[in-house]
Amino acid sequence: MSEQPASPPCPPRHVITLAVTSGKGGVGKTNVAINLAMALARLHNRVAILDADFGLGNVDVLLGLAPRYHLGHLLAGERTIREVLVEGPGGIWVLPSSSGVRELTALSPTHWARLNASLAEIAGELDFLLVDTGAGISKNVIDVLTSVEHVMIVTSPEPTAIVDAYALLKVLTVADESKDVGVLVNAARDGAEGELVFRQLEVAAARFLHRRLHSFGCISHDPLLKESVLLQKAVVEQHPQSPASRAFRALATRVASLAPLGGPGLRLVPRLDHPVPLARLEAPQCA
Repeated sequence: MSEQPASPPCPPRHVITLAVTSGKGGVGKTNVAINLAMALARLHNRVAILDADFGLGNVDVLLGLAPRYHLGHLLAGERTIREVLVEGPGGIWVLPSSSGVRELTALSPTHWARLNASLAEIAGELDFLLVDTGAGISKNVIDVLTSVEHVMIVTSPEPTAIVDAYALLKVLTVADESKDVGVLVNAARDGAEGELVFRQLEVAAARFLHRRLHSFGCISHDPLLKESVLLQKAVVEQHPQSPASRAFRALATRVASLAPLGGPGLRLVPRLDHPVPLARLEAPQCA
């Protein structure tokens, strides 16, 4: 008999879950998650980041943390979530992932059940759970995106990043056409370029996928952001008055206004596998 994911009790509805994801690597997705978390914490929210780039996590690296345990220990049943959680700068909490553990690139139902039950334990202590996914359209990524309430797709003005963001949106729409999805444009030259990139995706989504998107705005290109990465610091901490930091504070204000949707909350339970006809995955490429 096949093993099915468990369904522990739902957490309090005030916990808001937001996945930060991208179709393409290298667009600054993890930096967005980290700086957004710290900006939310400065608005007096209790925030945790789950590094859901299973097997290739780097949230802890970008923050200069050295965790003793990681998500692999939790999923193996060797450690509890409170043993794995690490306090980061600004009062945020980090659930670090492993790096170079091949077994975690495809989670089993047992893994999902353990993660689900562990998150339920801390639900009452959080206002926001930010989930930093891997890039692309792997099963792990789509499973996470269909489990959270809100999704933020991070892209950049590069044509390849825009096309890959649309590809991710297309696959997510097949999996859950009602999912609340917004777009954040990172490394934009200015607000006009960020708005142009969003409009390209918005028009393609409406025309070909028959769905709406909302804008999370943009983060301006800022050399101080790269400097902060090299120092393993968040730019909102290292250079609080930089253009990127101001943009992250504006983003945090938008995210803080999100409301719980009464959905799965902290329950990261993937959908049961039902083969989707390939024809449903096909849609014209965005222009």
